Amino acid sequence: MLAALAMRSKAVWGYSDAFMAACRDELSYTAAAVAAGDFTVAEVRTAVAGFYALGVEDRTTRSLDAMFVAPEWIGHGLGRRLLADAVSRARAAAASRLLIEADPHAEGFYLAAGARRIGTRPSGSIAGRELPLLELTLTARP
Repeated sequence: MLAALAMRSKAVWGYSDAFMAACRDELSYTAAAVAAGDFTVAEVRTAVAGFYALGVEDRTTRSLDAMFVAPEWIGHGLGRRLLADAVSRARAAAASRLLIEADPHAEGFYLAAGARRIGTRPSGSIAGRELPLLELTLTARP
């Protein structure tokens, strides 16, 4: 279910069928991976509307390994709520920063949330493609 949602969400950016097929493996989240990982799912009216996954880079750094919102919920604030929850959970784990490997089309969303671009990382799906690498500093709440 999460893999299908991720594919529908990514397709919103108008990527070609060939591009989407190349991303399929990277966006496949098996039941075992979800059970072993740190996934949070958002439901609206008992339907899965989005999700994110947190990873651990090191003692003070968490990574946003995935974040997808169902196309019908894009623009309704769900992405902001998911990101706020991820930030809260990373802070609770004593992290001081959150790394985000963003789709180029989603970079503006993360920049508007206070992230800054610190470089790029190679795509796990498309050879030669570079993805924005962003950092969100997790300051303590006032």
